[in-house]
Amino acid sequence: MTQKKMPSMLPHIEALEAYEGVDPMEVMAERAGISPDKIIRLNGNENPYGPSPKVAAALGEYPNFNYYPDPDQRGLRRVLSGYLNVEPEKIIAGNGSDELIDLLLRMYVGVGDNVIVPTPTFGMYSFSTGICGGETIAVERDDKFEIDLEAMKSVVTAKSKIIFLTSPNNPTGNIVPEAQTRAMLDTGLLVVMDEAYFEFCGDTAIPLLAEYPNLVVLRTFSKWAGLAGLRIGVGAMDPDLAATMMAMKPPYNVNLAAEVALTTSLEDTPGLLARVTQIVDERDRMMEKLKQVPNLTPWPSRANFILCEVPDGRGKEIFEGLCSRGIFLRYWPSGRLKNFIRTSIGLPHETDAVVEAFRELCA
Repeated sequence: MTQKKMPSMLPHIEALEAYEGVDPMEVMAERAGISPDKIIRLNGNENPYGPSPKVAAALGEYPNFNYYPDPDQRGLRRVLSGYLNVEPEKIIAGNGSDELIDLLLRMYVGVGDNVIVPTPTFGMYSFSTGICGGETIAVERDDKFEIDLEAMKSVVTAKSKIIFLTSPNNPTGNIVPEAQTRAMLDTGLLVVMDEAYFEFCGDTAIPLLAEYPNLVVLRTFSKWAGLAGLRIGVGAMDPDLAATMMAMKPPYNVNLAAEVALTTSLEDTPGLLARVTQIVDERDRMMEKLKQVPNLTPWPSRANFILCEVPDGRGKEIFEGLCSRGIFLRYWPSGRLKNFIRTSIGLPHETDAVVEAFRELCA
């Protein structure tokens, strides 16, 4: 009998390296050899306070989960219009902002095209570009992790389609000044400004939408609203671009539970922003404590995380030492960040545990 073979896979898909997400608490607990309730999980920039308490009640009372969501997102776009201060026809919601990144890349990037990113930054841009068969042109930031504008402009070619910017940037925590945003927009390429951490800093490129049709601004409800597990992100953009994206997205890409949670969260915006203030205050407290740790350099941050520089050549050792204590932070084993570890901002007792662990391990 002739053995049947699988069809050939697209080469650029076969060559993809998986994006490294956050392991479940149970996996972390098994690795550390302790119970899940003892784990300190600060590697995903999640909200330690969770969603608004009103969200659970709204989900429990909602009667229509047996029906499909509105494929045109009419109710969602109306409520998001008030949140973004943007007309509903310029808005589209996605299954996390990751889906919107994927849709934008599929709209603009084909095999052989490229996108430009100032690195280090969020890894999903290059991962999703690879799925499209595109190339990521990574332009190193300067020694203060600021964007090198001239270097960014110098790599633009006829094959360049999108520039991705993140403000505050993940993992460095610094913002993109408006002058730099305008300089990138003036290249004529599509500029995607990812504002996943907007609520922690208050700086936004939204006002520039009126001037630049090549600007897209992304937000998420994962961080400030504590809805990471329900996966909902939003984008504001030129209405023609939004209409095209609306036509090509999966019809029911935002589930009803996420829609109910988002709407309820916006109704409880004051309560959620009070928690954001708590996180920012804790970030500032953690920064002051980290500054007192010998041989550790925390970098200034406008987000809900802090990037810490550890002694040269000891990044992996210190990261593994943290894991053995049940403290899971974010580490990059190679490249420019091999001597850096990023910690999310957690609860006060978690801050104290992280700082004390760093003090012991960096000695």
